[in-house]
Amino acid sequence: MTYAKLNLPRIPDAIAHQLETRIIEGSLKPGDRLPAERELAIELGVSRPSLREAIKQLVSRELLVSRHGGGTYVTDRLAATFSDPWQRLLDQHPSLQDDVLEFRYLLEASAAELAAQRATTGDLLRIEEAFTRLDAAYLSTDRGAQVAADVAFHLTVAESAHNVLFGHLVSSVLRLLHEQVRRNLSEMAVSPETARQLMAQHLAIRNAIRDRQPEQARLAAQTHISFVRQRLSEAARSEKRQQRSLRRSG
Repeated sequence: MTYAKLNLPRIPDAIAHQLETRIIEGSLKPGDRLPAERELAIELGVSRPSLREAIKQLVSRELLVSRHGGGTYVTDRLAATFSDPWQRLLDQHPSLQDDVLEFRYLLEASAAELAAQRATTGDLLRIEEAFTRLDAAYLSTDRGAQVAADVAFHLTVAESAHNVLFGHLVSSVLRLLHEQVRRNLSEMAVSPETARQLMAQHLAIRNAIRDRQPEQARLAAQTHISFVRQRLSEAARSEKRQQRSLRRSG
């Protein structure tokens, strides 16, 4: 009896596949620096020459970026190629803002629903930590801190959905939305009452995920985005009234 020859992967290919898997699943995020070569080789149980060859493969495929004298990093191209052209369009066409929020409504509601079903104990801990930072940010008047904490909370929820595309797509959209969130918070003129309402909405998302209630998590995310859309619409109408008033007085 003859047996088919086994096609065992080359060690560098197997290493590249493992690193690629970490990038896909989000264990290695855009911008993350790889551990030092010696440290990573020990962790993976491979030789440094094999590791070097694997890294070269991923650099050639633009999943990793090597900086002379500065280490090797996970590329941000997966997010940038999606967000960069849209960022310019949003800057030039503010009317697209509502379309972006409508997309968030669909995407983040599904992410919250999946997170309520799939979040691990570690995920729940990270969501709790993100919520605590968000709460502290809204108690301050630091708009930049509010934006960063808001984006981080929603990204943590998306990562807890444990869907590869959700994690990367939401990351890309949030990269795109970072400036939009800053503008949104500015345009809504976040008063203490508005901040209270926003935090209550984020609390509802967190609680539904923690309590494993997928439908409530979806509804909480939808309620949050609907509130933001409504407040921005009101702000836009107010701005138009002010502009008309200025034209008449001029």
